[in-house]
Amino acid sequence: MSTAPLAAFTEPDRPKTLLIRFITVGGSYVDVTGPGEHSMKNRWDCHGCGDSSDSPEEYYLFSIRPDANNHAAACRAIPLR
Repeated sequence: MSTAPLAAFTEPDRPKTLLIRFITVGGSYVDVTGPGEHSMKNRWDCHGCGDSSDSPEEYYLFSIRPDANNHAAACRAIPLR
């Protein structure tokens, strides 16, 4: 018998611009995508509830990372696909 944890959902494909991926409380994922650390054109999107950054593509990575992590820590939505 395996002791490895089983994921309730399959991880979605990773976009080419994926910088960080958080797993949510509901077992979904929050992706932070964009050009990277020194760009303001980064955003986050939740695969569970569909929520995203307040102002798409207007965040540096250091400022968007906590927002995405906080959303992942609170989101209980599950992916419906």
